[in-house]
Amino acid sequence: MWRRVDRRVLVRFGILSAAGGLTGALLQARVNSPALTILFAVLLLFAGVSQLLGLGERMRFGGTPAWIAGAVSGFFGGLVGNQGGIRSAALLGFDLKKEDFVATATAIGVIVDLVRLPVYLATQAGDMRDGLATVLSATVGVLLGTFWGVRTLRRIPEPVFRRGVAALIVLLGVYMLVRGIAGIA
Repeated sequence: MWRRVDRRVLVRFGILSAAGGLTGALLQARVNSPALTILFAVLLLFAGVSQLLGLGERMRFGGTPAWIAGAVSGFFGGLVGNQGGIRSAALLGFDLKKEDFVATATAIGVIVDLVRLPVYLATQAGDMRDGLATVLSATVGVLLGTFWGVRTLRRIPEPVFRRGVAALIVLLGVYMLVRGIAGIA
């Protein structure tokens, strides 16, 4: 699907998303708190519910707002350590077909992860080493899921895809909210 990457969105949104993700990752160890997780959850819930209610259709990013959306989503994602959900929520603000959405989100995700990886290696190498088996099995799962997912994506109507992404963002928001509240208790 690399041919479906929207290079305009990759540059306008993705570069600042990577920069914001790096900045957030650098600050994560110092300012990570349940309150930030709750704020992140609220942002996800707002974005997902807005899309489900049709309000997201009226919000489209371009120009300066695209740069800002990239930086803000990257920063919060890096800060909380979960950038995929907020990136997907922000990408719903672009007029992308489902194949372009998936390809562009994946390309941005790879760039963001490559930029953040040195920070995580420097600050969490032990945890990463302990989780190596999980990372390897997840990598195999991602590769298998990609082959299956491309075929499945072709059969999903565009409106159903967008609602499905929004619903998953809401579910992630609920999970993060519960995680944040549990961190306070």
